[in-house]
Amino acid sequence: MSQLSPQPAGTSLPTSADVARLAGVSRATVSYVLNNNTTVRISDSTRRRVREAAADLGYVPHAAARSLRAGHSRTVLLPAGQAPAGALYQRFLTQLELGLRRLDYTVVRYGGVGQDADEAAMTWAELRPVAVVSPDDLALTPYGIGVLTRSGARAVITLGSQPVDGAHALVVDQREVGAHAVRHLLARGRRSIGVVVPQEPGHALIARPRLAGALRAVEESDADAGVRALPLRYQEDSAQDLASRWRTLGLDAVFAYDDEYAMLLTRALQDAGLVIPGDTAVIGAGDLMLGRLLRPRLSSVAMELTCEQRPAEMIDRLVQNPGGPPERHHLLRPAVVARESS
Repeated sequence: MSQLSPQPAGTSLPTSADVARLAGVSRATVSYVLNNNTTVRISDSTRRRVREAAADLGYVPHAAARSLRAGHSRTVLLPAGQAPAGALYQRFLTQLELGLRRLDYTVVRYGGVGQDADEAAMTWAELRPVAVVSPDDLALTPYGIGVLTRSGARAVITLGSQPVDGAHALVVDQREVGAHAVRHLLARGRRSIGVVVPQEPGHALIARPRLAGALRAVEESDADAGVRALPLRYQEDSAQDLASRWRTLGLDAVFAYDDEYAMLLTRALQDAGLVIPGDTAVIGAGDLMLGRLLRPRLSSVAMELTCEQRPAEMIDRLVQNPGGPPERHHLLRPAVVARESS
């Protein structure tokens, strides 16, 4: 693609009429091509000529004008949460964004740092999105959902552990991760189980439900077992301090929140003279490759975010057919991968 020439001051912006003249087609054809309209038959060579003309002129369709023609915007807002997102969430959001772009939506990632949920919703509403996918740590409220729908959002979707009244929900229930890990340890005969609770900011949204799931797994079992929360910072001295007290805690197993904390604690326990899994079984979550290189190899809860319908297609369906009852789709599918550490 050739470089654009510098635009002289006062020169008007290129228009679809300019693109049409350069490509030798009608303005309607330019609109069909650049808005990815597939209902009208246009040859590949014509589509290519229109796109090349638009690129040469530096022309892009006007989003507001397109919204007026469609009766709604094509903007989907993906607000950025304030807590650090893990690789699983990032991969999911990237796939969602790619899917929405293929469906001709404009995807905007937007931050809400320093705002509460209702303030954030009012800020989002100013952009007039046709759909919003809200992260768990912003705790969208029914009031905020009302603000968004009155501003033109046809679909408001929460992505997190709990649905919110009035919104569709992509449910990621982290309790199941903790429950799977502890059920595995109970099945291996472990009865005094520690659960690591990271002390770094931003981890509580995942750590709390994972601990709750671990407690639930023990309550639902017939085993005479117990769970103890273990605060831990992601630092060697914190892990060493916990390992030095391990024998006095009387624990024979630990669910270490995720694989990174599991590897940190495993090394500290081994340095303190404990044998894994003989003295203490260890299981993480996330099934990282590094955990498989550890000795003994780390057991883990593998996780996948899946949906019966592709999330981008689901959002498109909700936009095209607004007003239905809230939908609930459970995304998280955990599975224990048992290795030598447990």
